[in-house]
This record gives sequence, structure tokens and C-alpha cells, in this order.
Amino acid sequence: MTLAAAHLNTGDTAWLLAATALVLLMTPGLALFYGGMVRTKSVLNMLMMSFVSIALVTVVWLAAGYSLAFGDDIGGGLLGGLRHAGMSGLGPDSVHGTVPTLLFATFQLTFAIITAALVSGAVADRTKFSAWLVFVPVWTLLVYVPVAHWVWGPGGWIADGLGALDFAGGLPVEITSGASGLALCLVLGPRLGFKKDAMRPHNLPMVILGAGLLWFGWFGFNAGSALGANGLAAAAFLNTLAAGCTGLLGWLFVEQKRDGHPTTLGAASGAVAGLVAITPSCGTVSLLGALVVGLAAGVVCSYAVGWKFKLNYDDSLDVVGVHLVGGIIGTLLIGLFAEKAMTGGTEGLFYGGGLAPLGRQLLAVVVVALYAFAVTYGLGKLLDRTLGLRASEEQEHTGLDLTVHAETAYDHGVLGHGAPVSHSVLTATSTQKVDTQA
Repeated sequence: MTLAAAHLNTGDTAWLLAATALVLLMTPGLALFYGGMVRTKSVLNMLMMSFVSIALVTVVWLAAGYSLAFGDDIGGGLLGGLRHAGMSGLGPDSVHGTVPTLLFATFQLTFAIITAALVSGAVADRTKFSAWLVFVPVWTLLVYVPVAHWVWGPGGWIADGLGALDFAGGLPVEITSGASGLALCLVLGPRLGFKKDAMRPHNLPMVILGAGLLWFGWFGFNAGSALGANGLAAAAFLNTLAAGCTGLLGWLFVEQKRDGHPTTLGAASGAVAGLVAITPSCGTVSLLGALVVGLAAGVVCSYAVGWKFKLNYDDSLDVVGVHLVGGIIGTLLIGLFAEKAMTGGTEGLFYGGGLAPLGRQLLAVVVVALYAFAVTYGLGKLLDRTLGLRASEEQEHTGLDLTVHAETAYDHGVLGHGAPVSHSVLTATSTQKVDTQA
């Protein structure tokens, strides 16, 4: 038996294998969640933006992303090196803690995938698919990878230098995707008819199905971040369930009080908001803290999704209102509710830790949000001036499914069953109103 094999724990490995599969499933779940929220004419395009992210992020992660995020620090806590570029030097006997390094790298890859896919919700209905194919890998390397190193990488300045806590990705996943989504939707500008036309979800059962798959996968996301089949994983698992429930209930309470009726979309959005907020804190707070975190996110995010109408930014599917705001809530509340029994040392303000932990969490939030926003805005502007980032007005009006992918999600008799779509058909149908919804 080799020394590496002696440190390998088969129970931890089995759990992380399952958790990795769960997290990967979250991206198809997100595709359904987002796909149900858009109008009929662009549902396939929305699905494609998530699905293609799986392939694009995987390639760049294996080529350089993993090494830059989790390689030995070479830049004062800012970035890892390229020692493991192309997964060089990593084989079946390589061990990270008690699990194979290749498995750990794959687990982290699934986080990178869904983070890129999350951004697409902010720019739904109006983004060039060809530009998205360029944006995703470049954004992953420029934004996600450095932040992942800051938070989780060896010598990363947020974890090792600042001492801020983030158990499963409030900073690299939620705040990064939310701030990036805000930047990108500002570059693109609002959809045609924003604040004038009704843009209701076309398929709420699909939204609920997507939310259910996200919730299911989130157990792997959060409990898997313990990197072992242990008590911490169990606590993170329970906290994840609890926060999702209180997030759902908090959102519905606001809807009932404000609008007079609880909605299906609100239930799905509230559950996701609670899950977003508990992501950074699931391994640092007790069950009571988790209940509060989820409830706070459900209530605050239900109001935050309306900010776009007041501030005039078109965040199509509420990435800013749910992921940025929910991520901030969950990350900051660690500074209030962190318990020594969970963290092994750090305690929040309510448990005698003083204001210092909250200050560290706040600084981490501000730096990550500003970095993600600034780099994404610059990248978006560059792509817009070179490749063109926004679909044409005709494509947007007709729908990206037909004009970009030559397909429709639902057969309304416009196209034949399985028949190839010719240029003449596309030209003819572009003058028709394919989507009967506004």
C-alpha cells in the first residue's frame, strides 16, 4: 500500500463522488428553472446557455483553471501557479486530504460550471449565443478562478490572510455571479419592451421542477463541501434543508402581505434565495442560525427583485436580486451567527465574538463584488465592441430559438415535424409573431 493510499478514506470518497454528481445535476436543473421563466420564443436558447457552459468550463478548468485556483500560491494570495496545467502531475494515487485529488478537482469543477451558467439569467432573451461561447471560458479564468483561489486555494488572501469564512461558495459562486450578472446586463441594456410589456414565465411547472433539482443538488453542493462523510457534512445538510424552507416561507409571507396572494414562482424563488444564503454559512452556523439566514434571504430578496424596475437595469431572471443579495446576506450573517462548535474557533457577534468577524466578512463581500463587477463589465464592453454581445433587434423580437438555433420548444404548426429549417422558412417566420406572449 502506498502512502497516498494509506490516507485515502473510502467513505469520504464515496460521499464526494455522490456529491459531485449532485452538483453537476444542478446545472441542468438551473437550465429548467431559467427555461421556464423566459418566454416561449427563447426557452431553448436559455437551456443551451446553461448546457454549453458545462462543456466550455470543463475544458478551461482542466487546461488551466484548476491549477490557477488550487495550485500553490505564487502571487501573495491572489493566484495559484500552472504546475498542474492540463492536470499534470495528478494521477489515481494523488490524494487531497482523504479523497483522490482528481475527484476533488472534479467536485470543484462543478462549482465553476454552475457559477458561469448562473450569469446567463441576468441577460436572458437578448445575448448573442456566439458571444456567450467566448464569454464563458474567458470569464471563468478572469473572474471565477482568482476568487476561488482567494477563498479556497492554498494561501488565498481571503481565507488565510483576512480570515473571512465561506464554507461552500457565497463569495466565489453567489456574489461573483450576481455582481457579474449586474455588470453584463448594464453592458447589454434592457430587453425590448422592458417595463412596458408583460414578460411572464411561460412554464411554471418547469420552474418548480428546476427548483426541485437545484434543491436536490444543493445537498451535494453544501454538505459535499465538508469533503468527508462526517458530522460537519450532516450539519451542513440539515442547515441547507432548513434554510431552503424558511426562505420559501419568508418569500410567500411577503407576497401574501404585499400582493394578497402567494405564487408558485415566489415559492420557487424563495427556496432558491434561502439556499443561496445558507451556502456560505451552512458549515459555520447552528440550526437556529440557518433558520434565520434562510428567512432573512426569503424576505429581503423578495423585495430586492423589484429594484430593477426602480433603478432601470434589466436583470431578466433576478440573478442580482436573488444571488447577489442572497449571497451577501448569507456571508454577512456569518459574522453574527458563527458558532465555535461549527467553525472550530471563530464566533459571531451574537456568541461573543465581537464586531471583528462581521468586519472581515464585510470586507470580503465588498472586494469580491467590486472585482467581479469591474472585470465583467470590462470584458463585456470588449466583447460588445469586437464580436457584438447583443442579438439583433429582429432576432430578439422573433425569438432566439428560431433565429439562432433553428428550433422551437413547442410545435405550433409553424415548422414540420423534424423537417430541416431552410433560410426561406426562417425569413418568412421572422415576420410572424411566434410567441403569443408579450
